[in-house]
Parts: sequence; structure tokens; C-alpha cells
Amino acid sequence: MQEMSTWEMLLLGVMVVLVLFWVGPGVRATLEKSRRAQRRDWTGFLVPIAVVVVFVLFLISSVRS
Repeated sequence: MQEMSTWEMLLLGVMVVLVLFWVGPGVRATLEKSRRAQRRDWTGFLVPIAVVVVFVLFLISSVRS
């Protein structure tokens, strides 16, 4: 595996900082919305996830048998 040179590491660091500045406001807004979320919102999110997990477990068990 080839090591990164100094200018590549510097460029990567600058890109990471720019991405953090670009994504930061969206993350902040999302966190604010999640604080104001109601219980009904969370059940609407968790029920489909649970259905997918149960379906995957069913598929795994049907292949093993």
C-alpha cells in the first residue's frame, strides 16, 4: 500500500473541513427537528424497520432449513 504524501494529506484535511462546513447546517436542522418529533413520528419510523428485520430473519431461517 502506498503512503500518502504531505500535500495529499493536506488536501484531504482541507476537503474534510469543507465537507463539515457544507453539511453542518443540515445536521443542526435535523437535530432540531428530531428534538421536536412526536412519539407518532418515531413509531412511523420504527415499525417499517422492525418489519424488514423480521422478514430478513424469516429468509435466513427458511434457507437454513
